[in-house]
Order: sequence, then C-alpha cells, then structure tokens
Amino acid sequence: MQEYRFHLQKYVAGKYTKQQCPQCGKYRCFVKYIDEESKIVFPDHVGRCDHEDTCGYHYTPKDFFKDNPDMKPSNLNDAVWNNANFRKPVMPSVKRPEPVTPSYIPDEIMRKSLSHYDINPLSRYLSNTIGKDATAKLFERYKVGTSKKWGGATVYWQVDKDGLVRAGKVMGYNPNDGHRIKEPQPLVSWVHSELKLPDFHLRQCLFGEHLLATSSATVMLVESEKTCLIASHFMPDFLWLATGGKNGCFNAETMQVLRNREVILMPDLGAFDKWRAKAEMLKPICKSVTVSDVLERMVTDEQRKAGLDISDFLLLEPTKQQILQQMIERNPALQLLIDKLQLELVE
Repeated sequence: MQEYRFHLQKYVAGKYTKQQCPQCGKYRCFVKYIDEESKIVFPDHVGRCDHEDTCGYHYTPKDFFKDNPDMKPSNLNDAVWNNANFRKPVMPSVKRPEPVTPSYIPDEIMRKSLSHYDINPLSRYLSNTIGKDATAKLFERYKVGTSKKWGGATVYWQVDKDGLVRAGKVMGYNPNDGHRIKEPQPLVSWVHSELKLPDFHLRQCLFGEHLLATSSATVMLVESEKTCLIASHFMPDFLWLATGGKNGCFNAETMQVLRNREVILMPDLGAFDKWRAKAEMLKPICKSVTVSDVLERMVTDEQRKAGLDISDFLLLEPTKQQILQQMIERNPALQLLIDKLQLELVE
C-alpha cells in the first residue's frame, strides 16, 4: 500500500485522536491531516469529519495549499501534486440526503412583534441605561421584538442577507439588571416552537445578518445578541453581529455571508482559545480575520472567572439616561478600554 506524505492521522490515540468538527461542532468525529515528514503542522480545520451524511466537512492539504500558496512546499512539483498526493480515503458508496431547505417565518409575524416595548424587560433595562430613544433605534435596526411569553420576553429575530426571517429566539430577562433569567430554569424558546409551525426546518443565521446588505464596515462578531446591541450603541463605526452563543451558528456554512469581509472576533472572557481555533475556519472565507484579546489582557481574575463580555464593561456603572460621556466620567478606565479597542481593531 502506497504511503502518502500528507494523510489523515492514524487512530493511534484512541478516542483522543478525534477532535471537535469545525463545521458541525460535534466532538470526537474530526480527524486532522498530518505531514509524514513532520515539516508542516496544519491548522486545526484541515481534516475530515466522520459524519459523511449529516456534515460532510473535508478540508484537504491540497485545499489548504490552494488557499495559502505561500505555505506550499517548494519540492511539491506538478508530478507529485497530480499523483494523488492528497487522495481522500476510500469511503463506502453512500447516497447523500438532499440538503434541507431552510424554513422561513412570515414577515408579518415578525412585524407584529416589533412593539409593546413597555413590557419588554430588556427594553426597560436598556432604556434606563442608554436611554429610551437609543434603545428604540437599536431594536428597530436589529429587529428585536416582544413576545407574550413570560410576560413580555425579548425576541431576537434572525433575518438573513436576503431579508428572509429564519428564526426568532425568545429569551427572558430581569428588567432590573438586564441579566438573563436562568433559575429555576433558563427562559429560552423559539418562535416556531411556540407557534407550533409544522415541518419547520431551523437553519439559523447570524443575528443582524440583514445589515450586511447596507454596510461595508468591519464586522465585529460577538457571542450574545444583547452584547451585539450594546456594543453597537457605543461603537457604531463597526458592524456588530452575533452568533447566538459560543457555538451558536458558528459554522462554515453560516459564515459564508462574511466572504471577503474584514472580520474581528470578540469572544467572551474564557472563550478566547476556542474562538481563535474557530478563526481558522474563517480565513479561507474572509478578507481578514482577527481575534481580539483586549479583554483578556485587561481584566481581573474575578472578572475572568465571571466570563464577562464587552457589554459588561461598557455598562459597568449603569445610571438612568446614561450616555457614553457620563460613563467615562465615572469610569476613567473605560476610556482606556475603548481607545485600545479602537486602536487595535483598525490595525
């Protein structure tokens, strides 16, 4: 049997040979490619997912060198290249299922929810911190609605780049501190579940994705929708989008909308390494990708343990009808944070 220089890592370490797939996010199903000559260490996204039917992710060394020509070894001439040096392993013939077409929620349902902010706990909290008018503008821009569930829960509508409503995430908040309600159980649901829409195929998109059509600004990608809203208010020169969590909809398919965009990832504290690994997935897609470590370098051990994000610092001392200048007067260190963010994110 012919041995190739670049091949999938052999199953020598048991289950620890397999890692988390960068596309489907499942664990112990992804095998990396290795260099038999130990001269090249491929990034974590160069490999194959075992889930051939449901995921099918396979990014070969040949794909990697095509996207990164400067990394291609000079001794790989065309003869070697064409001699199946990167041959994929032979797999059983399996009929792939047809891709599931996303379901959509009627636009009218979303529009009807864009009101009753007086009973929306998140709207009430933000109105008392950044102001009622500023909150109203953010909710209008990002399509944030109000649900009857839990007495007025917040609805984060996911509208894709074509203006189609993919989903609505329903979340309950405490109006006094703006924190999610997680006890005795997390208050999280989905609009299609609440409406019992039949045969609904959920295919999430980025929160705020619809804004890509009208903005060429550098994209700032964060985890939570609330963080996205607050950061957008204080740093409007960037286009803030959210994945909906550490994993959320952070996969190769969803991220295609960021093709040829300048993107900066802003993970919550404690998630830097994980998002730095995920950034490798974006490199073949985006014009440029950076993972900001500003928060990691500025926080205390207590803040790190709490897993704070950029919005927690921007609202460090919330006061009624608060504006940025008032925050800076009360927290001089906040100006340093913003200056560092602005400086490092544009470099």
